Amino acid sequence: MNERILIVDDEAGIRTTLAGILEDEGYRVTLAATAAEARDAALREPCDLVLLDLALPDQDGLSLCKELRGETDVPILMLTARGEVADRVVGLELGADDYLPKPFEPRELVARIESILRRARGRETEQRLVSGDLVVDPGRRAVTLEGRGVDLTTLEFELLQVLMQSRGRVLTRDQLLTRLRGLDADVYDRSVDMLVSRLRQKLGDDARAPRFIKTVWGAGYQFVGGDR
Repeated sequence: MNERILIVDDEAGIRTTLAGILEDEGYRVTLAATAAEARDAALREPCDLVLLDLALPDQDGLSLCKELRGETDVPILMLTARGEVADRVVGLELGADDYLPKPFEPRELVARIESILRRARGRETEQRLVSGDLVVDPGRRAVTLEGRGVDLTTLEFELLQVLMQSRGRVLTRDQLLTRLRGLDADVYDRSVDMLVSRLRQKLGDDARAPRFIKTVWGAGYQFVGGDR
């Protein structure tokens, strides 16, 4: 295992604890106490995953998440306080791949990281998905529509891929959240609705006359293909 993980947390004790857990699992680790240090570390040495605490002294963690997502497709796992439901939803909307509420068990942390990295590795060997003039290339993590590139966040890309792989099948919000993050949906159903809305906007899709993603009221969402 050679993946490098960038740990961004302002508490030295937590950084040390997290580093020990991940190094014991065979990961290489880089530490940052602030958003500025995180940016410098990411420039010095590319990482395979960012473990991001949202409470940073020099910049809001959510804005750093947005900044990172705008510059790279590196997976991001947010660490949040247990009561910060709104921050979790916003973080996922900004492109984070998953969240983990504090306090957490080390085994759960490792399992979440392995799940995210496994999805990232799997994209390298998966076949292209094609629907009319919409093409999804998991290996390159690229989406083109009518020959032009479509800039998607990691979560938007995963959602489109899941829907296309289940073409014609209605997927509930619970099923989509489970496929995307390996979690039970619970109260975070609405984050799927917002994610679908953002994806539609980027694809130029109309919910009232869907070309790609159809809302099945009371059930979920269905990929209907590239033709009206």
